[in-house]
Amino acid sequence: MAPWRRTRLVLAARRQMTMMGRGPICQEGIMWSRLLSFVVLAFCLMAAHLPASATIWDSVPDEQLKALELSRDATPKELFDSLSKRYRAELTKGKHAKFWEPIPMDMYLAPTLFYKAPDLDMQVTREQCASCHESVTHGWVASWEKSVHANLDKIRALPADDVRAYKKDIITEVEANLHSQGLLEQGAQLKDVGCADCHLGIGAKAGNHKDLHLPDRTVCGSCHLRQFAEAESERDTLTWPQKQWDKGHPSHTVDYMANVETATWAALQQREVAASCTMCHTNQTKCDNCHTRHEFSTVEARKPEACATCHNGVDHNEFEQFMLSKHGTKYQTRGDSWDWNARLADQNTKGGFTGPTCQGCHFEFNGQFTHNTVRKVRWGFLPFQNIADNLDDPWFQDRKTAWIGTCSQCHSPRFAETYLTMMDNGIKEGTKLVEETRKVVQKLYDDKLLVGQKTNRPALPAPEQDEPGGFFSLFFAQKNQTTLVDRTFAEMWEQHVARYMKGLEHVNPGGWTYSHGWSDLIKDQAIINEQDTLLREKAQLEQRVQKLEGKAGASAKLSSLDNRKPQNLLVSLGADPLYAGGTLAFLGGGLLLGGLAGRRRNRRGDTGDTPQ
Repeated sequence: MAPWRRTRLVLAARRQMTMMGRGPICQEGIMWSRLLSFVVLAFCLMAAHLPASATIWDSVPDEQLKALELSRDATPKELFDSLSKRYRAELTKGKHAKFWEPIPMDMYLAPTLFYKAPDLDMQVTREQCASCHESVTHGWVASWEKSVHANLDKIRALPADDVRAYKKDIITEVEANLHSQGLLEQGAQLKDVGCADCHLGIGAKAGNHKDLHLPDRTVCGSCHLRQFAEAESERDTLTWPQKQWDKGHPSHTVDYMANVETATWAALQQREVAASCTMCHTNQTKCDNCHTRHEFSTVEARKPEACATCHNGVDHNEFEQFMLSKHGTKYQTRGDSWDWNARLADQNTKGGFTGPTCQGCHFEFNGQFTHNTVRKVRWGFLPFQNIADNLDDPWFQDRKTAWIGTCSQCHSPRFAETYLTMMDNGIKEGTKLVEETRKVVQKLYDDKLLVGQKTNRPALPAPEQDEPGGFFSLFFAQKNQTTLVDRTFAEMWEQHVARYMKGLEHVNPGGWTYSHGWSDLIKDQAIINEQDTLLREKAQLEQRVQKLEGKAGASAKLSSLDNRKPQNLLVSLGADPLYAGGTLAFLGGGLLLGGLAGRRRNRRGDTGDTPQ
């Protein structure tokens, strides 16, 4: 039994004893009641000396416990050990590891794999960390001093009616996690969470500067075990029924591996360019994308801007779509009156929220708010035809029902269902455009009609492989490695249809019809269809030229028109009707000019006789 649970049980038993000693009841009843109370108290005191055990929080999904082979009666230590073991085993350089090497910046993006402490051989105490860094990196210290980590007693002193009072339970929960792991003495309280706890080891009194490490998810998870488990459960709860995506994809919990196992990313020789992708794909490696160090402010993490650094741009512009929607308008015009200290579960009742946020919608699942943000995912990062074809599958229907529940916090269920159905139908239409155009692009590629495809399309750097309109088309353009058709289609399937889908999903009208979205998809289709016509007409022209040259023989090529031999002209005339007309016109024009010149000579008295 976990310490906080034992404490509450003991207090409950004492309250029960007090209650039993009151009121007009008979002496025998009192005696038996007291005896029962003593038995309960004895049991509680005995339980206090039993090994610590706890029921895993119900916010941790069954799918995760099954994957970790744990029961819900596992201890915090057992849960943490299983999670951290799997986490470190699955965080690697990926299947393309031999094709790329980290640059110095990577040690900050994936500290588990690449961080190296400064070569500074000096012993430091936990007290010296803050005092030294006040002058070296004062911003770190200023942020930490404002954090909950530096002010645990301030949180403990909050009155029960303060919207931040829930944090007292979180502190108790953290202490129980540390008790179970043997990182905090039984019954002891945390004084604060300082530099040494995160960068040397929890509870460390001193250490060598060269042994410092940057925290990854497991370091944060040692204390915040419930949140760590919830976040890591994304890989366990996202299993696509028709295998549209790999298990756990797309989600924050596998985003680093999704990045390094992309062939285009691994093939990029310009590693500073590749680093831009990595800087967003680091939710798997650490927690400070959302909880900015060293303050780790929950207020900051609850605002839509916390998502904006990564969820913006051409292929995942959720932030812009939200901000331009009526939901975003509500946030921008009224959000300053909302109490952002209220936790997500209390945002409407205690926070005064009158509109949705990214976090309020995506952290919620069936009324519960957790760090698993993918329990309602249906379309994923991109719309695929095999998603559009399977929306009637119970897996997708259950998730749609969950979304209706989310939307029904503010809308009627009928309105929510109606909009979601319209959204699905709209996304299907965009997906159809992409698939129609894909066939055109594939046929051009198969027929080897893309510009320079037969003569000027060099191989891509390994491990990338050539394909029509592939993702690489956004990043490589050596000679005709990437053509206008490749580039246009890559933008169509990877950017424009994604932006179209996310405009629909985030209720931004301009985002899916005219400003971009459908209009951009039509532009892409028009460019590719026009190129298809031009490239095929060019191919037909080349075939006619080859046919003409083949019939004329080696000495009768089109360039031989300057050769005045009559037989060459006659052969050319009969080779192809298309060119015969032009040749006759050329010949006729020449005869006409010759006749005019002769007439002029005759008018001057020329006889036209050639001197002998």
